[in-house]
Amino acid sequence: MSGGLTGQVALVSGAGSGIGRAAALRLAREGPAMALVGRTAARLAETRQAIGDAEVETYPADVGDPAAVDALVAQVLRRFGRIDVVVNAAGINVRRRSLAEGSVEDFEQVLNTNLRGAFLLSRAVVPVMRAQGGGTIVHVVSDSGMRGNDFAGVAYTASKFGVRGLVQAINAEERRHGIRVSAIYPGEVNTPLLDKRPVPVSAEARQKMLQPEDVAECIALAALLPPRAIVEELVVRPVVQEWVSRRS
Repeated sequence: MSGGLTGQVALVSGAGSGIGRAAALRLAREGPAMALVGRTAARLAETRQAIGDAEVETYPADVGDPAAVDALVAQVLRRFGRIDVVVNAAGINVRRRSLAEGSVEDFEQVLNTNLRGAFLLSRAVVPVMRAQGGGTIVHVVSDSGMRGNDFAGVAYTASKFGVRGLVQAINAEERRHGIRVSAIYPGEVNTPLLDKRPVPVSAEARQKMLQPEDVAECIALAALLPPRAIVEELVVRPVVQEWVSRRS
């Protein structure tokens, strides 16, 4: 443990699996108290156990629900008294994702978690960070938020483009208050979200993709920089991308 975040409090959404779990494990090595957020209590408990000997609390919640997010932040403040680092790694996709096949319900479900959730979580913690004199928010976006493709789907792509704009707007408004917001744009990552692909992804392809721990290191970079510096946008992609554009 290097202790770069000792005395601070880190809140990680989507902490039950994938990038969120990897980010929680990585940040925990820096010594903060941890607030783990996700839909499923059992998965959060697994992440908590994996972190080991640290001050950790779990908060099952849906980040797309305004009341749940407000209650979550209030609970974290009652427990820890502050929130210094927020990592928003909560994200979903659906199996029927093309414009031709997708439904209105699927579209709204994806935007509710990916974009509305990013907005609600940011909105809830910014007043806390203002009162503290600063803080760091890291949104895990996607390179599908920088360029369209034929495999992520219209809802996912639209939601991630929306998060990109959200990050830029919050930075324009809040950096004067010492709040810095980072957007991480990973390429293909080997996470359970791949299980939603209409065409299965091979084990060989998964191993050539980015791993959640790779993205977690990018998140840690954004969180650990001195308060005078900000990672506004960070793009990280696998070296080999031979499976891209195979509608996988």
